[in-house]
Amino acid sequence: MKILGWMMSLSAGWLMPGVVFAQQRPYEWGWEHPMWWMWGAWGIGMGLLMLLFWGAVIVGIVVGIRWLISQGKASPSDAALDILRQRYARGEINKEEFEAKKRDLS
Repeated sequence: MKILGWMMSLSAGWLMPGVVFAQQRPYEWGWEHPMWWMWGAWGIGMGLLMLLFWGAVIVGIVVGIRWLISQGKASPSDAALDILRQRYARGEINKEEFEAKKRDLS
């Protein structure tokens, strides 16, 4: 048992400087910090690009869902064009008049 205790204290003594060294910071939050640029203009630009990216993703999802929903609906017919077709079918207007009014409506 004494040997085990002696070996543990010896190994702890050898490992302790490594643990202490791992906790040291060779730099503080100054110009030499590897992330100093994150808080300047680059940080603002990256934040704006992130917002732009996620905004585009959300808009794309919304537009895609609305497009999928609209695929199931029948397109509404134009009431004025329907009335024009009915008048032409009843003989109230001739072909030239029908084509001219159809161009006006389109």
